[in-house]
Amino acid sequence: MAIYTREQAEALLKKALAYSKADECEVTLTGNNGGNIRYARNEVSTSGAEENVAMSVESRFGKRSGVATINEFDDASLEKVVRRAEEIARIAPESPEYVPMLGPQKYITTKAHFDSTAKIDAAYRADAAAKSIKAAADKGLTAAGFLEHSTSFMSRLNSKGLFAYHPSTIVDFSVTMRTEDGTGSGYVTQDFSDVSKLDTGAASQIAASKAVNSRNAKALEPGKYTVILEPAASIDLLRNMFGNMDQRNAEEGRSFLSKPGGKTKLGEKLVDERITVYSDPAHPEIPSAPFAGDGRPREKTTWIEKGVIKNLYNSRFWAEKTGAKSVPNPGGMVMEGGNQTLEDMIKSTKRGILVTRLWYIRSVDPQTLLYTGLTRDGTFYIENGKIQYPVKNFRFNESPIIMLNNLEALGRPQRIDGNLVPPMKIRDFTFTSLSDAV
Repeated sequence: MAIYTREQAEALLKKALAYSKADECEVTLTGNNGGNIRYARNEVSTSGAEENVAMSVESRFGKRSGVATINEFDDASLEKVVRRAEEIARIAPESPEYVPMLGPQKYITTKAHFDSTAKIDAAYRADAAAKSIKAAADKGLTAAGFLEHSTSFMSRLNSKGLFAYHPSTIVDFSVTMRTEDGTGSGYVTQDFSDVSKLDTGAASQIAASKAVNSRNAKALEPGKYTVILEPAASIDLLRNMFGNMDQRNAEEGRSFLSKPGGKTKLGEKLVDERITVYSDPAHPEIPSAPFAGDGRPREKTTWIEKGVIKNLYNSRFWAEKTGAKSVPNPGGMVMEGGNQTLEDMIKSTKRGILVTRLWYIRSVDPQTLLYTGLTRDGTFYIENGKIQYPVKNFRFNESPIIMLNNLEALGRPQRIDGNLVPPMKIRDFTFTSLSDAV
């Protein structure tokens, strides 16, 4: 049984915790079941299912801590894993960043589990793949795709009285399509908590259209261009920015938010005033756990408001050390957008480039968030409000901070990799060289 109900999880955690002789003890139980299907050259290549449940025990004596894990839950095994954690704790060095375990917490309720997704079976996966493959075959294309789904839970109980439980579901789908001559390529990716929102056939039509229309791409000179970035093109750059909003990194001089003397850019305007970013574990489109990994409650938090940095997340240790507000790291991020469709943004572009996605992204300078990478799977030249022809892929050098200061327009936010991100129209996006890859 990989998925435990709240009551079943709490009962097992209490049984394990009862064996503890440590000063502090915390027991975490996680489980998941799910499946996947992979296809290439318009044929299914692999399909499988998995389920797993595991327990982790952290025992503490003073500032010493030990952790042990197990996936057998008979009485003897439960006592064994608790004793092993205690043995490790007794010989471990003291932690210089020790903070006591949290006591009871209040968590908001989030709806992240959907029966529709939990009920996905092999027949559904096969049908989902068949619809995608048909979309490719109907246009003489070759498809390579992957669908993966998971139902999971996480529960935690400690000797101070904290108890947390959260179930969730997710389905991820992506497909790349190529023309027979290998000169055209298209891509689409979608993810949902509720699988009833996924139509692999309709999604695959997007990739198919891009593949057909990207054949025989022409070369453009590298340089600065106005670009329209679809969410799949901007998410990696934006996620790198979201993931670097840590207070400690900023104060220790290792962040784009650092200032001399251990100061930060908290409260300063850093990007265009149209940029507002927040997280909300109860958001209906991207629900997430109402607690962070250390047990702190998550709530709706604004990170950037009208271009101004409003919050930085921190560890409990760093919050206490600096006297700052305790702010746990977020789940998915929401970037507010506008009402324009992708077609509206194209129509308003006199000369520019539409980018389907970016890949092979690498950091160049962490303190300015400068990244390099390549376009891929459908890059198109726009002139006078219309897509004129496909262009060869580029290497880019760009920072999301610079990018969000060169903003021209925002479209309607779309879910991408557990976040909500709008398509964006950006001026002066820097392409440094051409790439022969399709």
